[in-house]
Amino acid sequence: MTINEKQDQIIEDFELFGDDWDEKYKYIIDLGKQLPPIEEQYKTDDNLIKGCQSRVWLHADYTEGKLCFTADSDAVITKGLVSMVVQVLSCHTPQEIAVAEIYFVNKIGLTSHLSPTRSNGLLSMLKQMKLYAIAYTSKSLQQQ
Repeated sequence: MTINEKQDQIIEDFELFGDDWDEKYKYIIDLGKQLPPIEEQYKTDDNLIKGCQSRVWLHADYTEGKLCFTADSDAVITKGLVSMVVQVLSCHTPQEIAVAEIYFVNKIGLTSHLSPTRSNGLLSMLKQMKLYAIAYTSKSLQQQ
């Protein structure tokens, strides 16, 4: 699936709940529970996302030309949020990730339903993933 197809799937999933934000939050928490655990060795200060109120660890692994992410958080809602961004951006080429327009956050209404600190944290997660992608893109260009 492409990045946009994954975003469209999340939007479709959220449309099932209509305007019921209690159910949407429960769904976000469930997504966090389904997030594969990050290996303990990656729960380091270097992998902490700066700008998040909660503790969020993000690890990038570059394999076979694709950038795959694992993540975790100590807060259930935040873990669900990071689960969604990992689901959308993980296991794509650095180039695809670097140029991706992330629109699902606005389309499902997260921007207006998250506290300012959670919104900033979500943006910090996305920014860090894009920075990893740019770094790996640059690295692969240098190797050519």
